Amino acid sequence: MQKKKNYMDELVEYLRKNLKKGYTKESLKWALVNQGYSRIEVDNALKIVDQKLANEAPILKAKPTINYEVVDPKPNSYKQSFWKRLFGG
Repeated sequence: MQKKKNYMDELVEYLRKNLKKGYTKESLKWALVNQGYSRIEVDNALKIVDQKLANEAPILKAKPTINYEVVDPKPNSYKQSFWKRLFGG
């Protein structure tokens, strides 16, 4: 069983490194499946990686605030049609 654990740890570490490089989960998953890895093992490794990355994520202490600002358009600004601007009018 020790061999299986090391195998899964190596797979998890590989996925973790490449996710940090910017590869998507789907691209890594299908690349590993095409190389002969079991789809179930890759899915399990992705779940483990998700848990590890979630544990490393910083916890926000304050909620971000969203400020809304309503901007009124100028009342006298209307857009002339293309033809009036082209031929004057």
